[in-house]
Formats: sequence, C-alpha cells, structure tokens
Amino acid sequence: MDGGIPDPQSGPMENFENLVRAEFAPENTYLNTASNGLLPERTVAALQDAARLRAEGRSLDPLFADVETCRAAYARLAGVPVERVAAGATVALFTALIAASLPSGAEVLTAEGDFSSVLNPFHTRGDLKVRAVPLEGLAESVRPGTALIAVSAAQSADGRIADLAALREAARAHGARTYVDFSQAAGWLPVTAGEHDYAVTITFKWLLGPHGVAFLVVPEDFGDLAPVQAGWVAGENPWDSCYGPVTELARSARRFDSSPALFGYAGLRASLELLEEIGVDAVRAHDLALADRFRAGLADLGHSPVPAPGSPIVSVPGLGRLQPRLAEAGIQVSNRAGNLRASFHLYNTAADVDRLLDVLSTSG
Repeated sequence: MDGGIPDPQSGPMENFENLVRAEFAPENTYLNTASNGLLPERTVAALQDAARLRAEGRSLDPLFADVETCRAAYARLAGVPVERVAAGATVALFTALIAASLPSGAEVLTAEGDFSSVLNPFHTRGDLKVRAVPLEGLAESVRPGTALIAVSAAQSADGRIADLAALREAARAHGARTYVDFSQAAGWLPVTAGEHDYAVTITFKWLLGPHGVAFLVVPEDFGDLAPVQAGWVAGENPWDSCYGPVTELARSARRFDSSPALFGYAGLRASLELLEEIGVDAVRAHDLALADRFRAGLADLGHSPVPAPGSPIVSVPGLGRLQPRLAEAGIQVSNRAGNLRASFHLYNTAADVDRLLDVLSTSG
C-alpha cells in the first residue's frame, strides 16, 4: 500500500500494511465508509461460524459471550469502565431512552442538519423545546435552562468535527448534560466517552462491524435514566429474569441493554480485535493522509470541499450529481444533499484517491 501513514521506514507501518492486506480485498474503489465500513475477512469467517453453530443446533453460549467480549473491547476503546457501557441495536433507540428521561419543557440544544437518529426522538416527544443552531456556534449557544446538548462528534453529511472540549465547558458552566454520537468518529478518532454524560455509537461504519450493534456509555449513577426498554437481558441475572417482572435490574449499564442480535456481536468481536491490533492512532494517521491528498487534488481541479480539517470525510458541494457516473466507473461514494461525499479508511490507498480525482477531472 502507498499513500498511508507517514514514516514508511517504521515497523508499525509494515505491520499495518500486512494486517490490511490480509483482511481486505475490495473489488472496486470503495470510498464510502461513512455509509458502511467493509467487513474484514476475519469478521466474515466469524459470521459464518456463528451461522453454522446456529444451523447445527449447538449451544449459543459462545455467542452470548461475544456480547460481553465486545462490550469490554468497546469500553477499552472509549476509555471507560465496562460497567458504564450498555449494548443495544441503534443510536435512535438510545436517543429515545435519553429523551424519555427529560422533564416536560426541557430544552435540548442540537446542531443544525445533524443526523436524524441523534435528533428525532427529542422532537417526537412533543413536549420538549428543541433548539437547533449552527455547529460552530453550539458551545456559545448553551444558556441557563438548557438541559441537554446533543451532537455528533463528526458530522455525517460533511465530516465537520464538533469542538467537544468547548461544548463540555459550556455545559458545565450552565448545568447542562451532554450527549455525543461517535458513530462517524469511533475507529479513527479517539473516543472521549468518559468526558461526556452520555456517548453513543453504532459499529457498522469505522468500527467495521455488521449492522445491528450500538453502544451507549452512561454515567456511573446512570444520569437519571430510567430503563424503560428493559427486558430479560437487563436483569442482574438474565436467565433468572425470563418470566414475570424483572425483580433485580443489572447493577451496571447492562440494565439499559436490549436483546442482542447475536450474529452482529460475533462479527464485531473479530472487527474490534483487528482495530486493537492496528491501533486507532495508526488508523487516524492513514485516513487523514488520504483525505488531505484528496483535498489537495480537489484544489488543483478548482473545487472547494466543505471545510472539515482533521476529518477523513470530505464533502464537495455541487458534485453529488456525479455519484451515478462514479458508480459506473467502479468508485463508491455518496451523494448527500447535492454534495459528493468521499470517506477514507484503513483499506484505502493513494491509488484510490488518484483514481477518484482522475474520474472527476474528466466528468465536468
């Protein structure tokens, strides 16, 4: 691979390349991780093993063990004790859990145009005051009476990165809580979950997992969350909680779990193992080098992407119309609100960037 991490003389660079070559062999130029990450070969094998186990009628205990292995791996990635991590299915369901905890009339501050799963459950409550402001003005828009600030760490549409440090300080100054979605960041950007009241992510993008898994990090005291979606898996002893009301909820964040999509965790276990072997810092250096190469090439072509320094997501206004033509050429990108969105991850190379620029240079 070329065009990856700076300092190609280093041992870690060679290890990075070897791991990636062993795990990925895309048949096209795939620049769309902001929609879905590619599955590593080890993840595909784990999914096949899980399906075979189920098909043969063997015990599902190994698959339930995968849930806890993934929870622990994500806790390490997020830098929090495992007892603070709940496992579920989607960001929207966890947002709904947090929305349900707010008193009627509470103000929720959001970023304009943020992803709907971060926003919509607050709107559908019907009795909350939801206020949207530009991302760049989020911290200065916190005011007395703001109960919660909800924002994505990296914006799905264009990759802009929220100033989480400023937001955290503003929230503390006004007694507000923070809810940060790391779905477009976890896997390439260090996850600072412990610095926020609530932090959520899905795992099928930069964490390279299957669909159907999400994690929520909650405060040690649970932050006034009520386990309104609690089922049998939320019990302190789940297998003793299958019938009738759950008599004892889990003493950890597991009380906010929903029944696990077991195959998803079987695959995710393998994906998280790979990311831990490579390291987020190495992934970030690789991804950002490619994004910067693309930005430089766009400038040479006379195009100006949405400013999003330090992000592997690059969004180019006005070029979204070219997405079908790029797909025909074997290049996978997204069209988001008329913008061409390309996103770069560990399986991409400088050749991928140059191929995209090449086609853009002849597409008008």
